Amino acid sequence: MEYRKLGDTDLNLSVITFGAWAAGGWMWGGTERNDAIAAIRTSYELGVTSIDTAPVYGMGASEEIVGEAIRDLPRDQVQILTKFGMRWDTTQGTLAFNTKNNDGQPTDIYRFASREGVMKECEESLRRLKTDYIDLYQIHWPDVTTPIAETFEAVERLIEQGKVRYAGVCNYNAAQMQEAGQTVKLASNQVPYSMVRRDIEAEVVPYCQQSGLGILAYSPLERGLLTGKIRPGHQFAEGDHRAGWRYFQEPNLSRTNEMLDKIRPLADEKGVPLSQLVLRWTLERPGITIALVGARNAEQATQNARAAEVKLTAEERDLITRQVEELELAVP
Repeated sequence: MEYRKLGDTDLNLSVITFGAWAAGGWMWGGTERNDAIAAIRTSYELGVTSIDTAPVYGMGASEEIVGEAIRDLPRDQVQILTKFGMRWDTTQGTLAFNTKNNDGQPTDIYRFASREGVMKECEESLRRLKTDYIDLYQIHWPDVTTPIAETFEAVERLIEQGKVRYAGVCNYNAAQMQEAGQTVKLASNQVPYSMVRRDIEAEVVPYCQQSGLGILAYSPLERGLLTGKIRPGHQFAEGDHRAGWRYFQEPNLSRTNEMLDKIRPLADEKGVPLSQLVLRWTLERPGITIALVGARNAEQATQNARAAEVKLTAEERDLITRQVEELELAVP
């Protein structure tokens, strides 16, 4: 495994970081708890020491699974990354979307990160995670109803109390990062980035590079699309959000698979799965610190972790990049 320092902190994260969204089951057609725990533990055995989760993933289920999985591991050798500001227990803030919880009940999710709310969420996360501190505490999405300064004054207070080590943001643009940084020293921004979703290269990546912030790339496999295993006509399980996700619609699905088929020979030549080639390319993109990758069982976890071992020459990186840049999708 390879490790990288996050921004200007002393946090060294595994370049493949376990993303626990799917482990929580929510929006992924359910989950098997024991399989999810096995996935996290297998990842750790292969050097994946960093785990990213959030309260809203399964309405607490993901954090509980993470807490159970790391219970017997040395706490100082695991980096817990979690979030706040996506609430299902309030109607304050802005309605983000309507969904269903793991029991199938309709649930409204609100973006809300008031001072009191941040403090409350932290205590609940610590309880579910069975720990007394969080390594990186991140606002999940911007909350336009609460001043950014108020939100991060609360996070700064949690840092002073020793309950949080570092502050981060997710899905923030450059202006929002700059404003948040006036209240608390930021470590990172967690944003979507993949071969089919590269818009952060325009503004977010340059700002983070200039400001000494790390970038945590989420959905680097675009929710399984870039594994090359999802072909036209694929049937998703009931409750799996990907069935309606624009990247899985035509003509995007077929066009993406055509691009992947062009780089597949390189993966075959190296004797690695296509997904590992995609992850290695992502990790070598300018400004990207780590890639968050989900796994629902030990087999998937093993395959993800092995991506850190893949080596690319400059010529191979350029070959892949040319194919990526030629891809044209019918998405905004």
